[in-house]
Amino acid sequence: MDIVVENLLKKYDTQNAVDNISFSVKTGEILGFLGPNGAGKTTTMKVITCYMAPTSGDVRIGNYSIHNDQEKIKKSIGYLPEHNPLYLDMPVIDYLKFSGELQGVSGSLIKDRIKEMIRMCGLDKEKHKKINELSKGYRQRVGLAQAMIHDPEILILDEPTTGLDPNQIVEIRELIKEIGKAKTVLLSTHILPEVEATCDRIIIINDGKIVANGAPEQLRKEASGKEISKVKIEDFIDKQSVFDALQGLDSVEQVEVLEHGMFQIQSHTGSSSRRGIFELCVQKSWVLSELTPIERDLEDVFRNVTLN
Repeated sequence: MDIVVENLLKKYDTQNAVDNISFSVKTGEILGFLGPNGAGKTTTMKVITCYMAPTSGDVRIGNYSIHNDQEKIKKSIGYLPEHNPLYLDMPVIDYLKFSGELQGVSGSLIKDRIKEMIRMCGLDKEKHKKINELSKGYRQRVGLAQAMIHDPEILILDEPTTGLDPNQIVEIRELIKEIGKAKTVLLSTHILPEVEATCDRIIIINDGKIVANGAPEQLRKEASGKEISKVKIEDFIDKQSVFDALQGLDSVEQVEVLEHGMFQIQSHTGSSSRRGIFELCVQKSWVLSELTPIERDLEDVFRNVTLN
């Protein structure tokens, strides 16, 4: 099932928590939904899951609308909220059975679904413990298991790797990527490397508005704007003469001297300096031992579009 958000507006008094946004998520796509605290991410997810009504606009899940088909939508969605709500006095297996029954999983299937969730979420050693005896990371796994117990077509995951150690994060990342091959996944997190490793596309929201939308590599390229290269030159006599020669290239806007014969070179907008650098080194009989393009990372992109 696809998710289609159309002109979604959510107001609190006079403040627009979500300000007339539109986007879609296709089946088999993992969408990273990013933004600073208070940007409107969680509010958007609560509207999509029918936990909260919008002020105006619509969300369609397949052929269903949040205004007319809430019960059908809820059955199609697995939701892990930011603050994982668990019944701490219940054993893991009992809680998953309870969650499955709430989601309408039939009695003949519930045992198989519990076994599958325990396997997928790595809960085998903890399955007989009460939830209040589990670490925060294992509680998060239980939350993921309850979100998937009814085999929903859509997963909404708000900070799913909170409290997990690095090994567990990798395991959950691989699980989400595997799930995303057949399901629609909307994933919110503050761990930016996690987004790059997991998501096919990224939406960044700030002050209730969408400020970036695209694949990670596309957003990095757009954020870079100007070509930046790291260059290492050897066998020169005077560093100042190398600096002057590089700065004298028509395509070069700025040269920064680094350590150990390294230079960082920024080109003018729309220009590339790589050929000119190579030809200059040949002309001067300098040894060009490194010419590496520098790409902005996702943290740069995030800061660029969310800092007012």
